[in-house]
Formats: sequence, C-alpha cells, structure tokens
Amino acid sequence: MSMQDPIADMLTCIRNGQRANKIYIIVPFSKIKENIIRVLKYEGYVYNYQIKKNDNWTLKVFLKYFNGQAVIENISRASRPSLRKYCKKNTIPVVMNYLGIAVISTSRGVMTDRIAREKGLGGEVICYVN
Repeated sequence: MSMQDPIADMLTCIRNGQRANKIYIIVPFSKIKENIIRVLKYEGYVYNYQIKKNDNWTLKVFLKYFNGQAVIENISRASRPSLRKYCKKNTIPVVMNYLGIAVISTSRGVMTDRIAREKGLGGEVICYVN
C-alpha cells in the first residue's frame, strides 16, 4: 500500500507519540518533513531532531513536554493532496489569536505565518500548531 500523504502521517505520529508520552518518534525522512520539524523546533514545539542513515533515511524527532503535559496541544493538516490550501500575503491565517502558528511553504522555504507576514510572502498552508 502506498502512502498518499506522508506529511499527514508524520503529524499523526507526533500527535500519537505525545499522547503516549513517548520521548521520541521515528518517521521516514524527506526534506519537506525536515523543514517542518526545523520550524517546530525553532518555535519551541519539539525538543530536537536527528537525521539517521541506517538501511534507509529516517528522521528522529524528540518530543517536548512541560510539567508532564505535551507542548503541542493540537497539530492538524491544513492542505491535503486532494485539496490544496494557498494564501496570499494579506490573507495568511491567524491561529488561536496568535497563540499558535501556521506552517507555510513559500517560495523562500518553509516558515511560520508570522515570518511570512513580515517578509510579505504567501504560499501553501501546510499545518496548524497550537
């Protein structure tokens, strides 16, 4: 069976890993996944990540907790392969009144909604995190 949406699979692994209080999760590697995790690390939602080369390339994501609770309360996919969601620079979504972030893939790389607004860029909305 082929995987239709690997980014949604990674987000589900993060969600399930935090519900099970896992220290880390392992997902198959791709550059877009690495860029999404890099943004989550920069914003403080994950502790760290490593790229491993065993038989195949994997991405090891260390999950972050505060006082026994997961830092990520909700992580959801916005744009799907069957229904892409794009935004212009003046219609970038606001997540939980600026308490969360939207991860956006722009022509200058993957970044948060705040940075995309500062740079005046639009793009594909990948996911929402809060």
